Formats: sequence, structure tokens, C-alpha cells
Amino acid sequence: MFCTPSSQASGPATLAISVKQANGMPVRDAVVMVYPKAGGATGPIRFGWKNDMAQSNIAFSPGTLIVPAGATVRFPNLDKVRHSIYSFSKNAKIDIQLYGRDETRTHTFAVPGSVALGCKIHDQMRGYIKVVDTPYAAKTDQNGQVRIAQLPGGAATVKVWHPALRSRTGEQVEAVTLTAGQATSRAVAVELRAIK
Repeated sequence: MFCTPSSQASGPATLAISVKQANGMPVRDAVVMVYPKAGGATGPIRFGWKNDMAQSNIAFSPGTLIVPAGATVRFPNLDKVRHSIYSFSKNAKIDIQLYGRDETRTHTFAVPGSVALGCKIHDQMRGYIKVVDTPYAAKTDQNGQVRIAQLPGGAATVKVWHPALRSRTGEQVEAVTLTAGQATSRAVAVELRAIK
């Protein structure tokens, strides 16, 4: 359902997405990616956050990190115990051996896709890196909402990813039409599975 309030007639478009389960529960940390059909930004992709995923309180922080393809991610260990990092994900096989407090390791993520991370010592530790090939990407807040601004008007494809999304591809795809100078709202209902 679209909501396009009257606003200025020209300028960039904004897309407000609300991601919820069928029962109305908001979905936090869903990654929303927008792919305009024409007129998108050019040049290197940069986001307003660091390409860092720390290990803190026996957890990956943040639990989900969005990075552009080709980015090198830093993994600082802020815990008093040693950690390792591994992934069997198709687009990024990782095997970083144990390292201690105040040490940092890095890995470069060349291929777009999702990467599930774990620690060989602490089975409960899970982290996710979503490697994207669009500058228009962000993750939902605790209310399942996200706003992506500075979009070109016109047709666009929206992809929603979450590690628990029930989908063959791991993503849910929606088509939207954005109007220059206006905000478009879209509600996306997803089905999640339990993460073991």
C-alpha cells in the first residue's frame, strides 16, 4: 500500500519501509536494499557507519552489519577471552584463528550476499554480514522501520533480507514506484523461521 503525501514537486524521493511478521510483530535488523531502475548513484558505495563488527560480551556487535562489496571489515576483540571467526557461507569462506583482547583481525568481502559468522569457542555467538551492491541500504530499527532517502524517482526494486526469512533466496522482493520530492510508505509482511 502506497502513501504519497503532497510535498515538493522535485528533488530526491524517500522510501519508508515497515517490516512485520503476519502477527504484526516488528522485525528488527531486516536489511532493506533499494535498486532504482534508472538514475541511481554512481561511484564507490559508502555508508554512514564503520565497517566494524566487534566481539563484545560474548556476542558480535552489531549482530547484523551492512557493507558494500569489496569492503574490508575489522573484527576487534573487546572481550577478556579469545575468539575465532568462521563462516561456511557460499560467498565468503572465513577461518580466522583464535585471537585475544584488544587484537583485531580483518576480512575483505568481495562478493554480494549474506554471510553467517560464528566463533569456534562460543557456539552461541552468531553474526551476520550483508554484502550489498547498492548504496541504498539500511536495516530496520526495533519497530521494524527504516527510511532510505536521496533516491531517484521512478520504478525500483526493493529487497528485504533477514537471517530467519523463510524464502528460497533468503530475500523477499517487492516492486515500488517512487515519486521525486515525495515520501512513499510501504509495509512488507514476512515469515520468519526459528534460528537454531
